[in-house]
Amino acid sequence: MSTVDLAPRFFIAVAVILLCCRTVAWLLGRVGQPAVVSEMLAGVLLGPSLLGLLAPTAQRALFPEQLHPVLYVVGQIGLVMFMFQVGYAFTTHRVADLAGTAGAVSAAGVLAPLALGALLVFATAGRVPVLADGVPTGVTAVFVGVTLAVTAFPMLARIVTERGQAGTRHGSLALASGAIDDVVAWILLAVVLAVATGRPGPALVTVGGAVLFGLLLWRFGARTAAALIRDGRLGDQSRLLAVVTLLFAVAWYTDEIGLYAVFGAFALGAVMPHDLRTDRVVETLVPVCQTVFLPLFFTYSGLHTEFGLLGDPSVLLFALACVAVAILGKFGSCWLAARLRGEPNGVALRVGALMNARGLMQLIALNIGLSTGVVNSTMFTALVLVALVTTLMTTPLLSWFERVDRRRGAGPAAVLIVDPPTEVPEHRQRSM
Repeated sequence: MSTVDLAPRFFIAVAVILLCCRTVAWLLGRVGQPAVVSEMLAGVLLGPSLLGLLAPTAQRALFPEQLHPVLYVVGQIGLVMFMFQVGYAFTTHRVADLAGTAGAVSAAGVLAPLALGALLVFATAGRVPVLADGVPTGVTAVFVGVTLAVTAFPMLARIVTERGQAGTRHGSLALASGAIDDVVAWILLAVVLAVATGRPGPALVTVGGAVLFGLLLWRFGARTAAALIRDGRLGDQSRLLAVVTLLFAVAWYTDEIGLYAVFGAFALGAVMPHDLRTDRVVETLVPVCQTVFLPLFFTYSGLHTEFGLLGDPSVLLFALACVAVAILGKFGSCWLAARLRGEPNGVALRVGALMNARGLMQLIALNIGLSTGVVNSTMFTALVLVALVTTLMTTPLLSWFERVDRRRGAGPAAVLIVDPPTEVPEHRQRSM
């Protein structure tokens, strides 16, 4: 298919995706699910699992293979800009004693599912056809454990934002823990792939690149961002262009070292100065990207999922066991870690529910494993089920916790941490 032929396919595909996302969002919104879940499900409905099953010719015509990379790249634009806004909003609220608890929660959220997932693979090896040919069982076991340890950081951020919980104790704690969790998980994934392929170079690049990025961000990040935003020689358009250029450069770097672009975008947003000029940049970037481009990212992986492979009873049982292990390892361990750090039970439960969502971050890791041959299509589909179930259950759990609090007479003050008036930036006080 030529470039000229691909352009009209792209436009009609985007129109169908946005229409499907809005329809599913309207339906699921009636039961309290956020738009981000609808976008993920829309991709599954438009893929081989439903549309490809009912109308395979139409599905292939709408989404030819040559179109998939284009949808992915355009979706990346929306995701990067959204995560930049999330990082900026994250630093608006100051939460006391966050670092120690976030470290404990993220450590528990990595170690427990990693161990349980690996044990499950070893226990079922040879009994279920989920192991890729020629790949040692130990490599597959650790890979599965790592994918279960991943948190859907972009989805977590969007759920927190859409529910207006960015300023709560549990929202800020979940964002901080999720960020640490996924950085560690992606480094572990790089190590596993290095062992599987016999090439240690990528793992060394990821670890070394992450350390270098952290040092540069700590030493120069806030200073560079402040100089860029507050340069009086720049007009609004020039400032917007400069910020987008810096954002894409940081996203490129973190993608190249194997940490994924969302972490670079989030980190840059977090070091931006809270200023009216930064507000204007964010308010210009986010609406179109979040409404039009971001759904393409959440739809992309659904086009590669085929649930017909779960027809084998042994595979279905394995998939359900993965779901159970994932929930126990993530929700249970993060809740326990938060409680041991002295968090109220309401905060700990909400953190566990948010950290338990895997979403598209797990799907991205699975796509990497599938493309490198570490997992086969059956294992891929079983773990996609984990991503869907753990993400779908997040919002109902959060809503249930809120209803329980209301019945007990505990209002939002039980979980909200509000900054003192003296901490509110001057320009925000004038806008209130």
